[in-house]
Amino acid sequence: ANSTVMHSLLSIHFIPTCKLVSELFNICIMPSVCVGVMVLLKSIAVKYTWLLFCGSAVELLPAEQRRLLKWKMSTVTPNVVKHTIARSHFKVTKKSHDWLGCWGHHMKSPGFKAIGEHQKLNHFPGTFQIGRKDRLWRNLSKMQARFGKQEFSFFPRTFVLPQDIKLLRKAWEDSGSRQKWIIKPPASARGIGIQVIHKWSQMPRKRPLLVQKYLHKPYLISGNKFDLRIYVYVTSYDPLRIYIFSDGLVRFASCKYSSSMKTLGNKFMHLTNYSVNKKNSEYQTNSDDKACQGHKWALKALWQYLGARGVNTTLIWEKIKDIVIKTIIASEPYVNSLLKMNLKTPYSCHELFGFDIMLDEKLKPWILEVNISPSLHSNTALDVSIKGQMIRDLLNLAGFRIPQKEDVIAPCSSASSSTSRTKPDLSADEKVKRAFYLTQRYADQDFLSTVLDVLTPEDVRLLAESEDELTRLGQFERIFPSPSSSRYLRFFECSRYLNILLDQWEQKHWNNRTKGISLLTSLCQKGVHLGTSDPAHMVRNCGKRTSVYPKKFKFV
Repeated sequence: ANSTVMHSLLSIHFIPTCKLVSELFNICIMPSVCVGVMVLLKSIAVKYTWLLFCGSAVELLPAEQRRLLKWKMSTVTPNVVKHTIARSHFKVTKKSHDWLGCWGHHMKSPGFKAIGEHQKLNHFPGTFQIGRKDRLWRNLSKMQARFGKQEFSFFPRTFVLPQDIKLLRKAWEDSGSRQKWIIKPPASARGIGIQVIHKWSQMPRKRPLLVQKYLHKPYLISGNKFDLRIYVYVTSYDPLRIYIFSDGLVRFASCKYSSSMKTLGNKFMHLTNYSVNKKNSEYQTNSDDKACQGHKWALKALWQYLGARGVNTTLIWEKIKDIVIKTIIASEPYVNSLLKMNLKTPYSCHELFGFDIMLDEKLKPWILEVNISPSLHSNTALDVSIKGQMIRDLLNLAGFRIPQKEDVIAPCSSASSSTSRTKPDLSADEKVKRAFYLTQRYADQDFLSTVLDVLTPEDVRLLAESEDELTRLGQFERIFPSPSSSRYLRFFECSRYLNILLDQWEQKHWNNRTKGISLLTSLCQKGVHLGTSDPAHMVRNCGKRTSVYPKKFKFV
């Protein structure tokens, strides 16, 4: 069994044109970066077959495996996902137990208990902690109070009513009569219910409400304000792995901007939402992803436009990445708590976020909101080009697995609501190692680097999974962990062993991944990832490292 090869599979290559419906997409099988990688499910070594969605002419999967390709459609599954899935030879199923993937609604946390170990849904439980406007600002404000404005100064001052009504009244009076405020319902979308006001008498009486200082000096292009839709993808919360798509959308207000108080009621001037501005008779469409024209551009077109005018777009992009990482970390304790309570395996969740970012007159990026169900409607060739490519790359990066046939059977009623895992618990040896690294109050880099000295079976499996993801990036970039992301570990509410492990791996192997992959390949060929009694991979028995671990962490 140790010589079994884990395969990466299923690469969906979307053709970024309006003709994509006529293209034929097949499924291919590709070798993993790590030979022999397996996991233990039900005490049996089972190989993972990864699904990759490919646009080139390739050999189809065997019929027995094709029969397992089932996808559950929902009323909110966007066409761009439906087309991709159909071309990859998935069949639609209405059953609750035999589907491998679903792109659906967010649901209440207990609903995740029904998801099988072979199934993957496009949401994590608890991400409403940044997806709802009121929760986003509460969580970012907590981070700001803890770590200071120097680190968390990328969101405008915000009040949640009715709780903050007295604080808002004082801030209103201190700001003077020229201050503008923007009013938002906490759980709305598409610009519904948003207004810009400057008089207390204009404050809506209906609660709850979100009230923010209005960013009244935005960066303008041809006199129009705009915002950026940034696509962020999280494949795992423990360890945390965050990706950002290299392209996105630039949405312009369809009327030229004015700071005059008399214009505050003009939504076509002050709001950038496409769903609002498309109703303006002066709205101009744009179908060219390279053109700087109309009221919607590609993000890459914006970078080219600004770069031609001497703007350091790399610096802006790095600041946006910083905002993304810190915001996702703000949701991390809630999501991980709910994952442990409601999921059989962390494999079953992944999520696409739509970050809305605005640039002020000094080109400083500010976060406006986070969408946990960003629109994937593709009404124009520009939308198809960007969203089609992004979804193709996302589904590749997701790493859908072909399960064993016996794992896709209807569960009994008692098992369907259980969150018990069939995967074995951590070994006593691995628990020793994790406890040791998580209980060190003052751990410096020299100490933390020793986490790689003795790689346990679970370490090897996790590192192999992480390296495999990097072979399926497409146009995504991993921004956490990264060679420079160690500084973000202090922002976590509690330290997590797997974040430390991946961080140290990145620091050691980022400039020579081949060496790291060779090491993992060698360990997998020896079967270390399946569990081992080899002293070289057991913390308590390893002569080289035994002196590092105090006696209280050793088992006799």
